[in-house]
Amino acid sequence: MDWRDDAIVLSTRKLGENSVRLSVLTRDYGRYAGMVRGATSKSMRGTLEPGNEVRVGWSARLAEHLGQFRCELTGAHVADLLLSPGPLMALSSACAMLEVTLPEREAHAALYHGTVALLSALKTEQWLASYIRWEVGLLDELGYGLSLDRCAATDVTDDLCFVSPKSGRAVSEAAGTAYRDRLLPLPAFLAGGKASQSSREHGLNEQFRQGIKLTGFFIHRDIFEAKGVKPVAARDRLVSHIWRSVDTD
Repeated sequence: MDWRDDAIVLSTRKLGENSVRLSVLTRDYGRYAGMVRGATSKSMRGTLEPGNEVRVGWSARLAEHLGQFRCELTGAHVADLLLSPGPLMALSSACAMLEVTLPEREAHAALYHGTVALLSALKTEQWLASYIRWEVGLLDELGYGLSLDRCAATDVTDDLCFVSPKSGRAVSEAAGTAYRDRLLPLPAFLAGGKASQSSREHGLNEQFRQGIKLTGFFIHRDIFEAKGVKPVAARDRLVSHIWRSVDTD
């Protein structure tokens, strides 16, 4: 068994003196694991940092074996973010979320390309909005997609202000105001031009808090709790950073 593909490093775990068990998200083969020999050598130092892009070759005698990886660095994103704590936390969170939520050896090409786009977006001022949108995409890829383009109660496509925690569908301001205590806020940057005026009046910082709370609600309920998965510490650190470091408008 032998194949080559582009991949994103998700995690490493030490095996013996000089080897690691490497987990990656590949473009065509999904989340895959394999052994990397000589991973502690000077030539490999910095290559296998979670969030870096690599070109990998995987080989094994049988398909069900762990196999071995050969890796070539193609994008050193971690080094670019070392002086940017927020984006670096978002990168760690994305890698950890992919590691614990994706089944092994199941292709997720759209999610791979979305994650590659996120790696570039983390180097811009829009990094946080991009990360939250990436979590919306992750939920969709795992079968828990949010429907944020029309009202669940009236089917209108504008004046969107809330999200139903039961269905994950948007609710207009007119239909949801009487039940606002039971609904989640829909930040305007996720609803786009269909957001209600009151949603657009919230500053971006408050919208980001609403956004990470919105995705977090469904991630915790539908993935962590439903599947018995331990909450991802890297994501918790990012959420704490958002609340601590993003000033209220």
